[in-house]
Amino acid sequence: MRTRPLKVALLGCGVVGSEVARIMTTHADDLTARIGAPVELAGVAVRRPSKVRAGIDPALVTTDATALVKRGDIDVVVEVIGGIEPARTLITTAFEHGASVVSANKALIAQDGAALHATAEQHGRDLYYEAAVAGAIPLIRPLRESLAGDKVNRVLGIVNGTTNFILDKMDSTGAGYQEALDEATALGYAEADPTADVEGFDAAAKAAILAGIAFHTRVRLDDVYREGMADVTAADFASAKRMGCTIKLLAICERAADGGSVTACVHPAMIPLSHPLASVREAYNAVFVEAEAAGQLMFYGPGAGGAPTASAVLGDLVAVCRNKLGEATGPGDSAYTQLPVSPMGEVVTRYHISLDVADKPGVLAQVATVFAEHGVSIDTVRQTGKDGEASLVVVTHRAPDAALSGTVEALRRLDTVRGVASIMRVEGE
Repeated sequence: MRTRPLKVALLGCGVVGSEVARIMTTHADDLTARIGAPVELAGVAVRRPSKVRAGIDPALVTTDATALVKRGDIDVVVEVIGGIEPARTLITTAFEHGASVVSANKALIAQDGAALHATAEQHGRDLYYEAAVAGAIPLIRPLRESLAGDKVNRVLGIVNGTTNFILDKMDSTGAGYQEALDEATALGYAEADPTADVEGFDAAAKAAILAGIAFHTRVRLDDVYREGMADVTAADFASAKRMGCTIKLLAICERAADGGSVTACVHPAMIPLSHPLASVREAYNAVFVEAEAAGQLMFYGPGAGGAPTASAVLGDLVAVCRNKLGEATGPGDSAYTQLPVSPMGEVVTRYHISLDVADKPGVLAQVATVFAEHGVSIDTVRQTGKDGEASLVVVTHRAPDAALSGTVEALRRLDTVRGVASIMRVEGE
């Protein structure tokens, strides 16, 4: 066993970074045995050096992250500061000065993963980022390594704990969206500004990463269609329950049936209670993978938090250190298929549409005609009404999103349609 330690620089020492440092210290002997050499925390870059950080030698703390990654004796840089800059520049600088990188930065990997992988390969270094998607759940490595000999056709998942907590509370207690969001905020699941979570930006970044790895193609954050969940109502949950469904904010990455393109999207969707994802409660994450040979696989666990995310970071750290000792690098970027990403209008799925209509003869016929004219087949219809007003709920068979959009626009022009109360996709049939 090598006695000279591998030196680690830690960029960021917040909730995740402090847990990484703690585990490196408390599990030092185990890490040494698993890696084949000791690992040493050689420096910690922070913005507020005066803050007391339990278990970390103040002499290791610096505000000069650039100088830390340029030192030349650093073997691995762990980046947990998040955001695009200065993280991107610091990671690139680390590669240029001989260090491999472990990151938890989903936004950066989703936006610039290809360029970062290219720089890592140019300098013979590793870039690992298991912690960027679904916290402690082993997901990226199984997709990138365990399923490397298989063909993945679909990845469907709950990848944001905040949104799952909110929707779960709406479903289980009948709470409205704002009430459930307020509870999530009070419990610390939602940030003071929850936009990144509830508008789907966080999940979209993760979907881009998952799609790129699963389908061996370039998928950037801008390629991912995104809808938030602020418009989901108690009435939507009532409709879902009548259909034997619940509602989840899903990241959906899919290979086209002809294999010629892929799609990646994030949006609320009704999902049957019989589907494994329907039972995912509270702030947990779960991802359902469909592969040709392996069949259906599900990965489940805590998707956020300091200790779970640090667990994923440390797993990558062990792998990268082992590679370093063996003078090798692990799997890099795989984008050999170069498949195009189809726009949302070409995505085929089922829809649940709730209409407010006049309660009089002929309305249902008019609505059905509009669906037929746009090539959208109706699966079921439910109508209730009184005092001249009615509610019409239509569930379609699978159809392209563009066809559904045209249908809705035509429905809005009917004199007998007072309004479109809600439109929601139905997944997991």
